Amino acid sequence: MPFTATVLTMFPEAFPGPLGVSLIGTAWREKGLWSLDMVDIRAFSTDTRGFLDDTPAGGGPGAVLKADVVARAVDSLSGSQRPLLYMSARGRPLTQARVKEWAKADGIVVLCGRFEGVDQRVLDARGFEEVSVGDAVLAGGEAAAMVAIEACVRLIPGVLGAADSLSSESFEDGLLEHPQYTRPRTFEGLEIPEVLVSGDHKKVAKWREAQREETTRERRPDLWEAHLAKSQLKGAKPEEK
Repeated sequence: MPFTATVLTMFPEAFPGPLGVSLIGTAWREKGLWSLDMVDIRAFSTDTRGFLDDTPAGGGPGAVLKADVVARAVDSLSGSQRPLLYMSARGRPLTQARVKEWAKADGIVVLCGRFEGVDQRVLDARGFEEVSVGDAVLAGGEAAAMVAIEACVRLIPGVLGAADSLSSESFEDGLLEHPQYTRPRTFEGLEIPEVLVSGDHKKVAKWREAQREETTRERRPDLWEAHLAKSQLKGAKPEEK
């Protein structure tokens, strides 16, 4: 069975979006390396008007998706056990380490919230992991769900083609990726760094590693500190600059 991503959403028409294009889309529609299923949460409302939300307990603005409606949608799924993800600004950050673990499963089930969120009871009762894609609030979980799904799917063997292209990407070893260049050699007076056209592979590798360290130190000091600590434990502290 291919890796299966199932999305529980009020707006199934939002999908596949970017998941249906380029190599990710080809791996789905033509190669069958993964599959995408959409489940309309509205179909599980028992209200004659199709309502699936109610006012927040304790008062306050907005509405909350009802636990019983969401539970029926989740319980309608069959097959092997898959990680249950709820996309939420209050969730734990999406990281490459978590993505790699999810990608080892048969697939993932992603719940997209709306309004003020989902009744906490169903999240607890069904064992959802709350996941955040960044320190910003979105109108709903659909865009965030696409991020989580794409991050998993691209790790499936055969989706991206060259497996070695994944090894030096950002976060794989705790550092951000080095900058990339290609032809033309001169663009608006700016040259490709000389070392990259020198033909000396050892110098190129050393330059790229230095760029990764500098970029990480400047842009993500949290990652840099963790990298330093890990390197010290291995007895190979990176050169201070």
